[in-house]
Amino acid sequence: MTTPSKPRWFKSSYSGGSGTECVECARVTDGTLVRDSKDPVGAVIFIGGQAWCTFIRALDQGGVNGHP
Repeated sequence: MTTPSKPRWFKSSYSGGSGTECVECARVTDGTLVRDSKDPVGAVIFIGGQAWCTFIRALDQGGVNGHP
């Protein structure tokens, strides 16, 4: 995984508005990084480019929580 020294994080548009469900993402060369915005020094998940595209496509088509 190629990661820039300082990823450019942005809040997901799918995060809740109450401030309790905040997800941030950062695009990298071969995928996307995901983290909890309330814990910016905590765990970061890497999702490969093809898996990320599949995930976003499912969201666009309304496929959330296992529902097509």
